[in-house]
Amino acid sequence: MFGERAFRALLVASTLVVALLVVGLFVTLSIGSVPSMGRFGLRFLVSTTWDPVREIFGAGAFIVGTLLTAFIALLVSLPFSMGVGILLGEYYNRGVLAQAISVSIDLLASIPSVVYGFWGVAVLVPLVRSIEMRAGVTPYGVGIFTSALVLAIMIVPYSASIGSEVIKLVPKEMKAAAYALGSTRYETVRNVVLAYARSGILAGVMLSLGRALGETMAVTMVIGNVSRLPATVFSPGNTLASVIASEFNEASGRLHQSSMIELALVLFLITTAINVGAYRAIGRLRDARA
Repeated sequence: MFGERAFRALLVASTLVVALLVVGLFVTLSIGSVPSMGRFGLRFLVSTTWDPVREIFGAGAFIVGTLLTAFIALLVSLPFSMGVGILLGEYYNRGVLAQAISVSIDLLASIPSVVYGFWGVAVLVPLVRSIEMRAGVTPYGVGIFTSALVLAIMIVPYSASIGSEVIKLVPKEMKAAAYALGSTRYETVRNVVLAYARSGILAGVMLSLGRALGETMAVTMVIGNVSRLPATVFSPGNTLASVIASEFNEASGRLHQSSMIELALVLFLITTAINVGAYRAIGRLRDARA
């Protein structure tokens, strides 16, 4: 009994520590953002001017850049991650081929982001520049679109791995019943497997989105690091994470530093809001399935 109570107390303490870390992070960022909040207020969120010389700071351009790169990356990666998840979960869930694909997916997830950034500079930037020249737009090479492509490759392993695992958990009886009613394998996958596993698949997609929102080094290397609102998806820009990484150590003055901390607070709140929304959506899907 004592061991069980001690183990339960340890679990509760661990949970409280995690919760306190999150609250402490929010409080620390909020305190550091007070000078910026007092100076700019809500205008900080909508203003697109970032001028350290005149001490005028606004996060609007960086918020747009963050959301653009993350959601474009999610749209580009979704067909590939879904395809890999269905392949490993339903068609090749055992054997040499399945193991080789799984190892490759795990390897993609473990590659450091700076390696992705270097690969993006060496391979994707010239490729995107040639596409831009043929399309008749300014051939920057770097920009929102390039960083979104790098992010798309980086986040595929997360949603693919979770998707394949939840698809494997679909009861065999449900699939057997579908086959008994005359469904083809495609119809079974579409109407039974994906319908049953959709909450887990959505969780993987949201995990990928959170990864894309917070990515720093790879994006910093290929986005162009221009502190203005991007005119098109091919324009250079900045994200909340990339501008923090590139400017924080050079921030001069209390207001500049406070504005950088408020950027981190905004990124924290965006990520939290998306995660909360994802949990609610997953809960509704589970309730509907039940």
